[in-house]
Amino acid sequence: MAGGQENGGEGSLGERLPPSHEPPQPVAQGLPEEQPQLGPPHRKDEQEEDGEEEEESERSEGRLERVLNEDTAAEGLHTLGYSAPGTEYVYLHLTLPGRELSDISILSGYIHLQKMELSSNKINDLSCISHMPYLMELNASKNELTTYFNFKPPKNLREVDFSHNRIPKMQDLAAYHSLTKLLLDYNEIEEIRGLEKCHSLAQLGLSHNRLTAIRGLENLPIRILNLSFNQIEKVTGLKSLKTLQKVDLSCNKINSLQGLEEHDLLEVINLEDNQVAELSELKWIGDLPLLRVLNLLKNPLQEQGDYWLLAIFTLLQITELDLKKVSVEEKVAAVNRWDPPPEVVAAEDHRIHVLSNILQPQRVLDSTLPAAADPYPMLVLLGPLVCGKRELSLKICRQFKTFFRFGPCHTTRTAYFGEENRLDYYFISQEEFDKMVKEGKFLATYKYSGHCYGLGRDTVESIAREGLATCVHLEIEGVRSLKKTYFKPKYILLVPKDKGKYEQHLRRTGLFSRPEIEEAVSRVDMYLQINQDFPGYFDAVINTDELDEAFAELSLLVEVNLGLKPPGIFDSTQDINSRAGSRTKLFPEQKLFPGRRIPAPTWSPSVGDFLEPSAKRYPRDLLDVLNAPPGSMEEASLQRRRSAARRALFHRDLDAESKSSHQQLLKPRPPRSSDARNVLQDQNLHLTTPETREFGTYKGHIFVPADAVLAGSLWTQVPLSPIRLPREAKAEHQEPGGAGKGVDTSKDAEVPGENLQRRSNKAKLGSSAEPQLQTQPGSHSKPVLPPIPAGRKSTNS
Repeated sequence: MAGGQENGGEGSLGERLPPSHEPPQPVAQGLPEEQPQLGPPHRKDEQEEDGEEEEESERSEGRLERVLNEDTAAEGLHTLGYSAPGTEYVYLHLTLPGRELSDISILSGYIHLQKMELSSNKINDLSCISHMPYLMELNASKNELTTYFNFKPPKNLREVDFSHNRIPKMQDLAAYHSLTKLLLDYNEIEEIRGLEKCHSLAQLGLSHNRLTAIRGLENLPIRILNLSFNQIEKVTGLKSLKTLQKVDLSCNKINSLQGLEEHDLLEVINLEDNQVAELSELKWIGDLPLLRVLNLLKNPLQEQGDYWLLAIFTLLQITELDLKKVSVEEKVAAVNRWDPPPEVVAAEDHRIHVLSNILQPQRVLDSTLPAAADPYPMLVLLGPLVCGKRELSLKICRQFKTFFRFGPCHTTRTAYFGEENRLDYYFISQEEFDKMVKEGKFLATYKYSGHCYGLGRDTVESIAREGLATCVHLEIEGVRSLKKTYFKPKYILLVPKDKGKYEQHLRRTGLFSRPEIEEAVSRVDMYLQINQDFPGYFDAVINTDELDEAFAELSLLVEVNLGLKPPGIFDSTQDINSRAGSRTKLFPEQKLFPGRRIPAPTWSPSVGDFLEPSAKRYPRDLLDVLNAPPGSMEEASLQRRRSAARRALFHRDLDAESKSSHQQLLKPRPPRSSDARNVLQDQNLHLTTPETREFGTYKGHIFVPADAVLAGSLWTQVPLSPIRLPREAKAEHQEPGGAGKGVDTSKDAEVPGENLQRRSNKAKLGSSAEPQLQTQPGSHSKPVLPPIPAGRKSTNS
């Protein structure tokens, strides 16, 4: 074989062709033919004759150079391999670019070629390919072709490049069923046609042509499409190309992206230098899951100020925009600006309210209690649309009118049927709402279903001025905003269990459209998911399928927390927590209202099973041990520690008035039974709490801490000098086995002032007279919550 190559093209050609086939001899086409002499020859000078002979010789040589011969063909042969029948070794590839060839008819005898590279020549005829049945790849770009595929189609022809030619139109390629790649760039084609039967075509290039529309590509498996540098105005005709991955439509006249949607495999879109002017056009490609690269350079929409972040926000899946990498920080900034997470929205709203309020004249707030650790009491009922939170809020406020008052929110929506202004909501315009925001009149605001809602600062302050707690109902967006404030309400989630029944209820009201109903039903799962993902986010959860049962549970919870009903009907604190759907204590050493230490309420088994599958995860024996009454040794220890605390507190030099007043406040009553513990409870004053504070004075009067007063929920004012509790008494008053906690958690422990509460209850049972409470001018004569200092409450009785 090596010897054959050394002997020239003849030996190598013998390996490429069958032995019986003789290579065709090159024909010097275009040589001048001899003309018969009709007359006497014209005599010329010798110099002139020599010049003409040289010129004619050069012309002949040039023509011969454009004709492919065996020697030139041998230079381009490479990649030795088996022939298709497998009987001999042959060269499979031919590469002859830039040879100025115009005639390649000699290649008719090279029947075993599989790949041919003939770019950058002057070829205008490819009929020789009809004799190459095994050809798979053909590159005839940058030639002078005016027609293409004017040869018998090789059955395995897959990739063809006819770019940079002079082809005016496409022809039927039904016979080329194996074609996978067709490049016709830089031609003069005006219409796409003839590809209907090319069921294997994966890449099509038609850039730099004269196309005005996209058609003739229906149901083709094209993955890469290049239609740049044409005159296309609309992206139509691509709907059926479900396998499209990359599309280049740059340098056209496109003004809308409609037509690129629903291409789930699309990864790269090039729309540079078009006429897309509206940012809203990005919505058509916003849902493409695999889109990673987008080029919108030289489009009018780039002139808009919010273009970059809005484009990133609309297409969060992209990694490259306008030939620039998109960073994670830019995506975060885009989301925080155009669709921030709920917590970010709540924080921003709170910042606006705080800054707006600071600019207003400042005043002492009626909702501010004397002790910073005692937040103003507020009850918040939340849940999805029309879940019963409005009705339950009003019922609670009517039943506990000496404790609660309903606080209507402001809203920009119109009133539903049956709603009244200033009773259900304050219905105001959007302009008035924005004005109130700027004036700092809101504690919390939120948006829901296209409308604005806000809890007014004056609404809460007016209720606090009367010594009452505020009850409001909100959506989850309002809860997020309210949690950013200094208020610490109790949040009760009201959620329906039966979504089908809830949906029917929404339809029966006739107030909501189908999308609003679907959104409301979907928010049921959202509320429950929040309760599951963020344990303790809600203080309790109540099922509202039956409003009567829901109200019974809610009122029971409030009654127990207010001390209006004994807590003995409940199983245990663990059951409370598990049934409430929270992994933290429902009311752990915290008070719904200051001055009261009330055990946490429980829930019905049905609600517990619905909200927390592991509601009964605590063994019964363990609960019995935890709830067992203290033994005799424990009682004796408690008695000794209380006596020591009492001696340390009262063995001081006090004036006569202070002693008499203080003894009257703590005067024991006769025991009601032989139980020594009752006597002990009546005679001792608990002063160590989780938040032990010293007694404070206000205008010459002493104020007992909220944790130490229960009677009437009023701050008892006694004209005493300040009394301080020694550190030794605090240390001795700790619970046995609970060192370091400083909390007395014995079962029969009472808070100071409980004797007054018992006298009040006894007086109510014995006569109709109101309990006699110590009051000061300007305070209410009836027991109300929260405790408000003297001078804060109104003079109305």
